[in-house]
This record gives sequence, C-alpha cells and structure tokens, in this order.
Amino acid sequence: MKKYVSLFVNAVLAGVAISLGGLVFLKVKDLFPGANVLGALLFAVGLFTVCSRGYALFTGKVCYLFRNKPAYLVDLLIIWVGNLAGCMLVGGLLNLSSLCGESGINAIAATMAQAKIANSALSLFVLGFFCNIFIFIAVNGYANNPHELGKYLAILFGVVCFISAGTEHSVADMFYFCVSNVLYTSTAATLRALLWITLGNACGGVLLPVLEDLRQKLA
Repeated sequence: MKKYVSLFVNAVLAGVAISLGGLVFLKVKDLFPGANVLGALLFAVGLFTVCSRGYALFTGKVCYLFRNKPAYLVDLLIIWVGNLAGCMLVGGLLNLSSLCGESGINAIAATMAQAKIANSALSLFVLGFFCNIFIFIAVNGYANNPHELGKYLAILFGVVCFISAGTEHSVADMFYFCVSNVLYTSTAATLRALLWITLGNACGGVLLPVLEDLRQKLA
C-alpha cells in the first residue's frame, strides 16, 4: 500500500508540473497570439521538472509497458488518476485568480478544449500516438544521453516538436480541460476524448521501445 500511495503522490506532482508548463503556454498565447513555438519552448519546464525530480508522468511511464510485468498496468492506472488530480488542483486554484475570467487563460483553454472534444476518436488516437513518439524521444534521451547538454536538448526538442506538430498529450489536455472547467461541464465528452488520447499515447509510446527490443534480438 505504501508503494501505491508514494506512486500516487509522485503522479500528482507530475500533474502539477505539467500544469505549470500549460499555464505558461496559455499565458504566452494570451500575450503573444500565434507565438506557439515560444509557448512550446517554455512548456518544457513541465517535463524538465518531471524528469529531473523523478515524478510519475503517465506519458513517460507508459513507454516501458512491455518491459515490465503485467502488474505494471495497475501502476499506470494510479499514475493516470494522480496526474488528473494534479491538473485538477492547479486548474482549480488558477480559477480563483485574476488570470482567469471572461478573456483570461481559461477562455483560451476552453477554445482548445472544445476543439479537442469536437475532434473524432480516430483523429484523437492518431494525434496521441504521434505525441508519445516525441515524448519517448524526450524522456529516453534524458535518461540515457551521457552528456548533460544532450539530456536537456532531448526534453526541449521533444516538447517543442509535439506541441508545434499539433499532437495530443493526455496530461497536458487534462490541465486544459480542468482550467477551462470543460471537464465539469462536459464530463462525458471530456472523458471520451481523454480515453482516445490516452490510448494513442500508450500505443505511440511503446512503438520505439518494442522496435528497439526487436532489433536487439535480431542483431
């Protein structure tokens, strides 16, 4: 039980970290409309915090699904719920601040959230799939690159690319759904969208690890 409590706390912290990245991204969009690359660059603070502090982020952890025992699925479920709780915490607190209002960051997030809900299940899955290929490049590069600079460049390139490409990151989307309150006003539609994005993230995340393991077996 202690293991799962610790895992949940680390997942909440990861959700908070990604939400901070999302907050900066939304504020950049508010101040400099169209400056998505700058926003993507600054969003990287979220993944940097997760990787450097060892927090449990679903999109990173799911990449190693097939390198763990079946019980790892329970870990992933706890991490997903913990990530959502962290996003709900940050989103709720921000809604108490002057950053949110009729034309605040919550309004920008609401526009984004409604577009995600309106998207088709297949599209959300595919966008989630490609997002987590970038995420694997980022987290695996951070973990295994022998050079300090290479570790940080892996995070920066991975984050900037997945955002600039318009792909879907389930935990970042959790934050946008929470801070916009769309999670609470369109719960069923939001959970449906998150489900397809999450499945896409999972399939995209395991793609390169599975192919790398296969390559090593065939070598």
